[in-house]
Amino acid sequence: MIKRTANSQWNGGLTDGNGHMKFGSGAFDGQYSFSSRFENGTGTNPEELIGAAHSGCFSMAFAAGLGKAGFAPKSVKTTATVHMDKVDGGFKIVEVVLDTEADVPGIDEKTFQEIAEGSKKGCPVSQALAAVPKITLNAKLLQTA
Repeated sequence: MIKRTANSQWNGGLTDGNGHMKFGSGAFDGQYSFSSRFENGTGTNPEELIGAAHSGCFSMAFAAGLGKAGFAPKSVKTTATVHMDKVDGGFKIVEVVLDTEADVPGIDEKTFQEIAEGSKKGCPVSQALAAVPKITLNAKLLQTA
């Protein structure tokens, strides 16, 4: 079984406090606060980290799906936008939009879109986010010489 860790510490109250998050690997170590989460303050937030996890997982899953279908992608680039809104007096992630573009020689648009959708469903982070009401995928095929 593969295990990954991250830790955080919050100091103070919700709006006047501050926090710190760190990945177990040491790849990220940074601050977060009420303003970085609910406004435009300096630092990260849990939703941004979810977006990073989802975009990274989907890109890898898509590359794997393309490879299994006999296509060798040159690149897969994905941006995940996590939408959070006030729902029933609290906050909830209401949508994640995955915008991906991939350079895949020799593939047709229909096959590209089918593999992209299958990869979205098969991505472990997409599966972990099953409670999110809407996960939208916009997949663009780039074909360079």
